[in-house]
Amino acid sequence: MLCCSSSPAMESSEVESDILRRVRTLLRELDGHHPACQPDRGMLRWTLHKKIDQNPSNSPVLVRILVKELERAERGDYRHYIIPLLHTLMYTLIKAPCISDELCSRVYDFCKKLLTLPKPFCSVGLDYAARLKMERTAPGMLYQRMVISEQSLKSDPYPYREKIFIFADPELLSEAICKALLTDTEAARVSQNPRACMCHVITHAVQAALGKDCNLSALRMRLQGMPSSEVEHWFQEVVAAVECTGSEASADRGQHEERLRSIYCTILSSSPPGDAPLEGLQGTPLPNPNISFHLWTEDDQLWKELVLFIRPLSQSCEPDCLSQDLDNFEIQDIISDCECCEQTRFSVLSTDSGIERDLPPAPEEPSAPCSADTEQSRLHRKGGIKKKPSPLESVAFLQTGCNGPGAKPATKGQRRVGVPAEPTAPPLRLHTARIVLLGDDRILGRLAQAYHALRKRETRRVFLTPRLNLQFYYVPVTGQPGTLVAAKPSATTSPEELCEVAAYLGRADPWYESNINALCHMIPKLATMPSSPSKHLVTDVFLTDVIAYYVRMGTQPVCFQVYAMKVFFSNLVQEPAEDVFLTELRAQMQDSVSPREVNPTKKKTILDGPGIDLTVTYRKVVVSDRAKEVPLSLRSTGFSMKAIPANTAQDLACLNVNITEVVKINNLSGRSFSTMTNKLKTCNIKIRSTEQRPFTLCLDKDSRRTYRNVISVEVSPCLEPSYCLQKSRTMKFSLHEAEDVGLVKYMPKSLLLPINTFAGVIQ
Repeated sequence: MLCCSSSPAMESSEVESDILRRVRTLLRELDGHHPACQPDRGMLRWTLHKKIDQNPSNSPVLVRILVKELERAERGDYRHYIIPLLHTLMYTLIKAPCISDELCSRVYDFCKKLLTLPKPFCSVGLDYAARLKMERTAPGMLYQRMVISEQSLKSDPYPYREKIFIFADPELLSEAICKALLTDTEAARVSQNPRACMCHVITHAVQAALGKDCNLSALRMRLQGMPSSEVEHWFQEVVAAVECTGSEASADRGQHEERLRSIYCTILSSSPPGDAPLEGLQGTPLPNPNISFHLWTEDDQLWKELVLFIRPLSQSCEPDCLSQDLDNFEIQDIISDCECCEQTRFSVLSTDSGIERDLPPAPEEPSAPCSADTEQSRLHRKGGIKKKPSPLESVAFLQTGCNGPGAKPATKGQRRVGVPAEPTAPPLRLHTARIVLLGDDRILGRLAQAYHALRKRETRRVFLTPRLNLQFYYVPVTGQPGTLVAAKPSATTSPEELCEVAAYLGRADPWYESNINALCHMIPKLATMPSSPSKHLVTDVFLTDVIAYYVRMGTQPVCFQVYAMKVFFSNLVQEPAEDVFLTELRAQMQDSVSPREVNPTKKKTILDGPGIDLTVTYRKVVVSDRAKEVPLSLRSTGFSMKAIPANTAQDLACLNVNITEVVKINNLSGRSFSTMTNKLKTCNIKIRSTEQRPFTLCLDKDSRRTYRNVISVEVSPCLEPSYCLQKSRTMKFSLHEAEDVGLVKYMPKSLLLPINTFAGVIQ
């Protein structure tokens, strides 16, 4: 009787063929050759990584295939394959239990070749080449740093912290979507046990260094039986060993292996590793990052969450203690030590009433006698309501959050006159906040507003900027509208028009189109699926994994110009309003005429047709980039200014203005009217109603941001607040008011909102 069994070589060949088929299918998806599979876009990459997670020993096979495909894409005309393949390869390398130095060397050499290509290939290649150089010397370093920062594990050699903030507008998304996202983020916290994460770091670092010589099962059992204090001790030892190897210029892979082998043998001293059979390479799970979900209900909610991330409220005692600290705090020390805001004023809420007689009695000292008339002539004021300061607004709260490396303590002794202050090191950016926006263009408009307010606040009082690395990410979600859809600015607004930014990013970055734009309609479907165990299994894993993959690998920003707008109203008593927008400004004219306008002098205006007369002055965009003011007078029924171009070849820092002009036509049957669209390209434009008839403005397609009774609007690129502050200081001491001199010429002039993608803009 013959026994048919597959040999290990046949099994290996079948596994390699299956992985190659999956990779080729993934690449064909980038070409858009499978329209039938469009609803499942983004699942191919996820299923590929999940297959490797189920059998981590196949990681070297996938890496080898990806390297071959990268080399094939470089030889042929397949540049749009390179960055997706690189991201897939690096994500596999980070989670792989052990990768040979020969494979890492091939990937490293390929990344160095990318330095000869234009952006974004050279940027991604340089980033990954630097990471691979450390990983080759100290295997396991990329995994270790990712877990330490994402889980905020205490580690002196690598003290960096990261957190993901998901912001969703409840008026743009349905209640089902918000609940589903909240459930998913809460389910992701199951793997965020500090002890378990420290064990993961230890086991992954040891196996990455020792390979098949590591008995991972015995190591895990030994760590499970240890008390938490001992686990933390060995965690610190492993982190110090890996970071030490990575920081040494002369260190090599052999020295790193000896250090980890010593720690490994010491941990298993009670049960030598040779007693138990080796089981080959095993995978170490990568814990979910620290994710918090927020419904964006307050305008300054973003700033508050970032402040609490830097300085948790639980570390600041009670608000009463904060008020007491505020009273004892030396404000002058802040002002003198703040180099970038020498003239900034810090307002402190006074605790006294401001009346002299209410002051506490002073020590007895000789004073001039005062008459009864003088005493009676003093002003008196009734007791007012004393406002209790918010902990987030207090200077003491902010400064006590700066007690990190290089930071200054909140309170100190009096400085002696004439003695120079001790130089202090600048604060380190130890924190990274990854802001993920869920929604359509309207939530990005709110983000532009909040970002502009944050930059203005940081100009007045620098706190977050020197200590926080701020990253923005965007996940489009449509299909299940919230309560705001009934009040759309235009009845013709479609879901595609509400996601113009996502469409632009998808055209610029094919990998963003495949992985992130696929969530636009997938999230509403997953949120409305009937409740079942399998449904929760799919959503909890898929949504969390895709968002984590996006924030981990999306490092290339696309910078969008924020535009400033100044509005003048028909009511002269009303002060002009200033605002910013990111995607669009749209105007609608009033066709009806008020009764007071119907008089003999206005009959000619009424007979001119629909719309109102406008004067337009704009700065024409020319190739030489020289300023050229162009005046224009016309009659219009409306206009729009779009900041997002229709294709990636157009410039992002330019407004596409469309003005609907009313044209009179005289024929035998009488006078008729038609419309035509004037298309302008500009960055600075002023539009004014010559009839003093108002029109309505809507910003970023958001009906909540509507301005009525407007007679004039001025639009220009929004300036960086710190640039404005520095220029105003420079102009006080310079005669060249129109030129940027000194430090101003090296500062960013425009306020740009960076949104991270996987590749940036691929031309």
